[in-house]
Amino acid sequence: MTADAPSHTQTLITIKEIREILPHRYPFLLVDRVIDLDLENNTIVATKCVTMNEEFFQGHFPQAPIMPGVLILEALAQTGGILIHKKGFHEKTAVLLSVSKAKFRRPALPGDVLIMHVHGQHLSSKGGRVQAQAKIAGELAAEAEIGFALTSFEQI
Repeated sequence: MTADAPSHTQTLITIKEIREILPHRYPFLLVDRVIDLDLENNTIVATKCVTMNEEFFQGHFPQAPIMPGVLILEALAQTGGILIHKKGFHEKTAVLLSVSKAKFRRPALPGDVLIMHVHGQHLSSKGGRVQAQAKIAGELAAEAEIGFALTSFEQI
């Protein structure tokens, strides 16, 4: 995985395109844009701008707002879902199967930008596994191995 975000911040996949790929909608769509995609090496880098307007801040430590760690993991999983789609698995959707080796290193606060680095370790027509990291200003915020199953909406 790359150490930080690419030096450029060019948007490769816009929010409009992300909405066409992922089934999630507000308030659970947690990827704003993709800034790097390398299908040959199974890597993707995406961003999530954390704003004070997020609904979860109303109840998650309102006096000292912190983005819930499970939502950081969800943002990483959604980034992996975009990678899976771009690798050609279009007929099915990725559904979270497992999270292992998850660690939270620093909180995500309003005003932060999560840079999500995801590397596909195993991808197949049935599912797979990705290694994921979320960074804020170059500092590791969270990391995990995320497993997923590919399934049709009819099977959910």
